[in-house]
Amino acid sequence: MLRPIIKTTLAAALLTGTALTSNAAEVFNRIATFHVVDNLPAGADPAKSTVAEIITATPDGKTLVYTDSPGERIGLIDITDPKAPKPAGTVALGGEPTSNVALGNYALVGVVTSKSKAEPSGHLAIVDLAKKEVAATCDVGGQPDSLAKSADGKFLAIAIENERDEEVNDGKIPQLPGGTLVSFAVKEDGSVDCATKKVIDVSGLAKIAPEDPEPEFVDINSKNEVVLSLQENNHLVIADLATGKVIANFSAGTVDLKNIDTEKDGIISLSAKKDAVPREPDAVHWIDDERFVTANEGDLDGGSRGFTIFKKDGAVDFESGASFEYQLVRLGHYPEKRNKKGVEPEGAEVATFGNDRLIFIGSERGSIVGVYKDEGAGKAPTWLQALPGGIGPEGLLAVPDRKLFVTASETDLREDGLIGSIVTIYERGEGDANYPTLVSADDSDGLPLPWAAISGTNADAKEPGKLYAVTDSAFKQGRILTIDATQKPALITRALTVTKGGEPAKLLDLEGIALSSDGGFWLASEGNPEREKDKTQSMLVKTDAKGAILEEIAIPEALAQQATRFGFEGVTVTGSGADETIWLAVQREWKDDPKGLTKLLAYKPADKSWGAVHYPLDKAEKGWVGLSEITAVPGGLVLIERDNQVGKDAKIKKLTFVSLDGVTPAPLGGALPVVAKKDLRDLLPDLAAPKGYVLDKVESFAVDAAGDAYFITDNDGVDDHSGETQFIGLGKLNLPM
Repeated sequence: MLRPIIKTTLAAALLTGTALTSNAAEVFNRIATFHVVDNLPAGADPAKSTVAEIITATPDGKTLVYTDSPGERIGLIDITDPKAPKPAGTVALGGEPTSNVALGNYALVGVVTSKSKAEPSGHLAIVDLAKKEVAATCDVGGQPDSLAKSADGKFLAIAIENERDEEVNDGKIPQLPGGTLVSFAVKEDGSVDCATKKVIDVSGLAKIAPEDPEPEFVDINSKNEVVLSLQENNHLVIADLATGKVIANFSAGTVDLKNIDTEKDGIISLSAKKDAVPREPDAVHWIDDERFVTANEGDLDGGSRGFTIFKKDGAVDFESGASFEYQLVRLGHYPEKRNKKGVEPEGAEVATFGNDRLIFIGSERGSIVGVYKDEGAGKAPTWLQALPGGIGPEGLLAVPDRKLFVTASETDLREDGLIGSIVTIYERGEGDANYPTLVSADDSDGLPLPWAAISGTNADAKEPGKLYAVTDSAFKQGRILTIDATQKPALITRALTVTKGGEPAKLLDLEGIALSSDGGFWLASEGNPEREKDKTQSMLVKTDAKGAILEEIAIPEALAQQATRFGFEGVTVTGSGADETIWLAVQREWKDDPKGLTKLLAYKPADKSWGAVHYPLDKAEKGWVGLSEITAVPGGLVLIERDNQVGKDAKIKKLTFVSLDGVTPAPLGGALPVVAKKDLRDLLPDLAAPKGYVLDKVESFAVDAAGDAYFITDNDGVDDHSGETQFIGLGKLNLPM
């Protein structure tokens, strides 16, 4: 039976603006983040890429074991206290680990030793965890991928993928040698007897390239039946481990999708459709002995964007369609640049916590894990919550005996100054979910309002909790969002596209928004005069209340000659009538600025005059320091000053106050007065409080009509970013008198 609608509890609460009460069902909240680079072996180069890909736990649940393919090792994390994980060493493997399980005193690890894709080889490494050494190896006859252990500890199953070469025949299959399924009997101490190896032939079963099966993922039920996904073949196989025989196999089938985004055009538009899309499942996991769930990443011709629950006979019990993807759109986690395959569900895990059988679905490109409650055969699962973490959550692990859930995020972007691979730990307990902090409502068609990359905020002059925000050049079209901050999580209730002549305005990089006295908006567009294509200058834009551009105000040409790509990062308004002044924060020094000083520009609409003052920036320990926002408050201005560092390297994320008492902007072209700043609030503790890594871009700040302050982080449109957005209320600020 196909059931395309998922029941919701938390999702319904998000859209109606109500929050679940603390006596509701238990929820997961993040309690710790572990940086893989903190667990390097002696002599290892910390600048080299590190990965936590597939993760498992020892039987007592106190040690995590992850695979680090680039380092050709496994790593251990001590989670005796899960809120304070500690590095526990590594074990060299002499090849690339792909997956692992832990049994007894051993970790069993699939290791690839292939000379090339055409000559696949590998072995099973039997790692003594106490001695932290490889005790033995078993040849597996090819390139191992996924591993699974049986609940009774008697069997180990390994998917031997022998993966295709994407550089050959455009990555199409067949590409021999084909893969297979291998099993071993496990000893009582958790080690493996290599002589018990069984090869289960899975060739000749799929309609697509039957001679070249592409095994991807395995899982074992309580009857010691293994389910195996053949991803590129779009096929599923079930085998009995005791006999080594295939007992069922069937196509994963196709799914019809409507109201999805399929164009990589810088716009999230849920208006397209795709028919008969092969599911091409990646991870697969038994829910019970008769049903299993697949995460349908798609690989060759897929992109089915969701997950499916199958019965053992191949019947589809539930199909998520685009509903999982819609949840990520609501959360601001939709990766527009990956529109061929959308959010790419890749990981799956199933476990029982208390009385709840839970299904976890990991989105590789949306960098989120969705948590569902299984309601039983023939019923749609209930969406419960979303878990944020690092970029690309590859490994999902439930540790129900300790009420823990763990993700391993494989992406390491430290070379680009971004976050590295991390392991995230969540704990289940009573209370409210701490994430998300910001979601969107549905539009008039019942589809979620798309959003991401919030880069500037302003408060409504009269209505407490009502904010306006803009999105930046992560998207082709600039948009103005209306946020209801009285809801928890805060709710995006409306989205306006900034237009010019009735069409979406082009080449805007909106980084600031302020209310104009006539009910419209002042917008700051950052610009990038150094870009070889689509060069733009920093610009002040005036719109009406519906986002239609009324005026584009360019900076004086002499000043434009001095501009760099670090342009406008906020706009605010002081005064009224002839004294109305539009203040614009320039992120960093321009060519004519002394080192360490950036401009606060002042534009007076009454006489169209420009002036400026200099703002002194703190010195960066690493990278650079600049401004990200400017907000008028009684007596002066509040600014966001931050470095461009992330995680443990972040040192400066703060609010400062500049008094305007006695400050007169000087004409451009000459010496500028330097304003005095006072540190108002260190935002690093606020950014660390969610127990993730410290996010880089604190981009937005506003004080509402009731005097309550808020700041928001920019998630870069989920491009080389975890997609996490933190909307944080600060309450009333104590401003200097």
